[in-house]
Amino acid sequence: MKLLQSLTIRAGYTVLFGAALAACGGGGSSEQQSATLSSGMESGRTLASTAYIPQSRGTTTTTPSTNTGVADAVTDVRFESTSSAAQTNVPVTFGQVFAPGDLAADTSLAGRLDSGVTIPLQLDVKAKHPDGSVRHAVISAVLPTLAAGEVRTVSLVRTAPTAASAPTASALLNAGFKSSFEANIGGVRYIASADELIKQAAPVTWLNGSTVSEWEVSAPLKTSAGAAHPHLSARFAVRWYDAIKKARVDVTIENNWAYEPAPQNFTYNAQVLVGGNTVYAKSALTHYHHARWRKTFWWNGTAPQVNVKHNTGYLIASRALPNYDQSLSVPESSLSSSKANWTGAKIEPMGTGAAVTYMPSTGGRGDIGLLPQWNVAYLLSMDQRARDVALGTAELAGSFSAHYRDKKTGQPVSLIDYPYMTLVGKSGDTYNPATKRQEAFPACATSTGCKTPYTHDVSHQPGFAYLPYVLTGDHFFLEELQFWGMYSVFNSNPGYRDNIKGLVKSEQVRGQAWTLRTLAQVAYITPDSDRLKQHFTQIMDNNLAWFNANYTDNPAANKLGIIVNGYAIVYGDKTGVGPWQDDFFTSAVGQASDLGFTEATRLLKWKAKFPVDRMVASGACWIDGSIYSMKVRDSSTSPIYSSMAEAYKASHTADFAGLACGSSAMASALKLKVGEMTGYSSAATGYPSNMQPALAYGVSVSGDAGKQAWEQFMKRSVKPDYSTAAQFAIVPR
Repeated sequence: MKLLQSLTIRAGYTVLFGAALAACGGGGSSEQQSATLSSGMESGRTLASTAYIPQSRGTTTTTPSTNTGVADAVTDVRFESTSSAAQTNVPVTFGQVFAPGDLAADTSLAGRLDSGVTIPLQLDVKAKHPDGSVRHAVISAVLPTLAAGEVRTVSLVRTAPTAASAPTASALLNAGFKSSFEANIGGVRYIASADELIKQAAPVTWLNGSTVSEWEVSAPLKTSAGAAHPHLSARFAVRWYDAIKKARVDVTIENNWAYEPAPQNFTYNAQVLVGGNTVYAKSALTHYHHARWRKTFWWNGTAPQVNVKHNTGYLIASRALPNYDQSLSVPESSLSSSKANWTGAKIEPMGTGAAVTYMPSTGGRGDIGLLPQWNVAYLLSMDQRARDVALGTAELAGSFSAHYRDKKTGQPVSLIDYPYMTLVGKSGDTYNPATKRQEAFPACATSTGCKTPYTHDVSHQPGFAYLPYVLTGDHFFLEELQFWGMYSVFNSNPGYRDNIKGLVKSEQVRGQAWTLRTLAQVAYITPDSDRLKQHFTQIMDNNLAWFNANYTDNPAANKLGIIVNGYAIVYGDKTGVGPWQDDFFTSAVGQASDLGFTEATRLLKWKAKFPVDRMVASGACWIDGSIYSMKVRDSSTSPIYSSMAEAYKASHTADFAGLACGSSAMASALKLKVGEMTGYSSAATGYPSNMQPALAYGVSVSGDAGKQAWEQFMKRSVKPDYSTAAQFAIVPR
């Protein structure tokens, strides 16, 4: 029994040992199997009634390519009508990343339609690369016409910037705009009005131009007598297209204050009004503590029926996203299934969409990876149904009680402002000697007042909001990413993380991996004008400096290339590590390197040795390169082995180690096919799949050994079908 308990929880599977490992298969959970996504093939500009048209991608590229054939175009975007009727004056706004140097700081964009007509584009630059070129921007336009089922291609063409005046919020109010939220709590009516808030205070501007302006206002819910609710607040983002007199109304209701006393759940009847009409209502909605929910509506007209289809090849080649295998086609059957399953309570406020409600659970998981399964399906297919799941689940990530907003700044609470805040440890651990105050979050109002059906977890946190923000430019998704980034570092003991440094070194290795992934993403994409960009960058830099000091630049560091800090060597009476967890870490460092963190590149060069050696090192056999646990020392006090050959020998019996690598005798001993790797080789979430991103990133920094390791990996006889679960289908650049 002790042996079985020692080989339990991980992100992908619960494993017993030996023959049981081979006998279990790798099918994953039924939830994972039912939540897969896919796409069809590009067939022209007219949309068939039975299938959406995915973005054509071509082959994997190593450098950004326009694939447009239009002179001076950076890339292109397709606008797909999802309406059965023709549309005119169709407003579109989307996010776009650019590779370094592709769009100079003094350059703007125009849209060249496939008909040759040029339309104006509004470019709201949010972040820039170190060379000053644009990294991320929000682009807006009004399409003159869009026929039923039509797909229009718009090339993003470099042009000189032109001066254009932007309307003020008074234009919105003068047009008669009204929107409000009402909550009835125990017979008491609370309200927040977007138009009244815009009148009373200067709104925060998110988009600003002649095509579209977006203003944000927020306030606590108040009674008719003006009494503010201590916890519940409303946040409105109104996106105004002045020329066509239409507005998108983004309504977010929060129970998020970080330091408000007596946090708790609240149950209320909710009602959203736009233009005086009820557009959403829900009775007896239980709003969990430190959670939020969002709905969007349109004022003065119906919502545009258009799917924005980015050029996936360019997105990936820009290095803003991992190098997912673009040869994959996601099946139509999976898209149809995802659409059919996208219904019910799970997609309503306080639902969780496609996400696992209990994050620490074991089994095949679609949400584990640099991006979750549903986000990769959207990226590779650009299908409306995949988009609905990806963006919808990112919205519903707000249902987890991981959202802490600072009343002083109005933003997600920051570790740089409160270096001793935490959700764990003792109250005394949170004492800040500089301010002479404790920074622990207030206790819940009652012992049951904060009960929630959901459990979030640093070691299994999905990458919910990065891709949705990159592709939409919605401020809601940016803050969702920031909320999870800060939660990942303050959900630890202040002393263990070195307080303000936010070090992840004390976590499980997978927890270190996914936190570094989130930190890299949020530091990379947060707008330059946002004070939190510097905060996240500082925390990321602190972590890379620590890992490089303790590994890359440390002559005494282990020779295997493994992470040994935190909960790393926990197998076999603290003599072994989980290579799959270590591979998660390597892949997270690889993505950080792609995003331009030079210190991550140095760490990757040291770190990639471990997955590469498991495939090609002398004295080891690649067939078991994806072993569940590997012995790395003789006892809990012994030094780490100095070579992969030692680790491999210690992790296997003498009889097994004596078998010829890849032979039929070895396959027979493992109950596998000849050339099949151990650890559920056919499963998209098996251990070889977990290993694949680490090897892919390792190719760029490991010379000939890295290339040989990848070639050997690709020669294995049993491979997964990644078409419906491509979160680990990352290939070398």
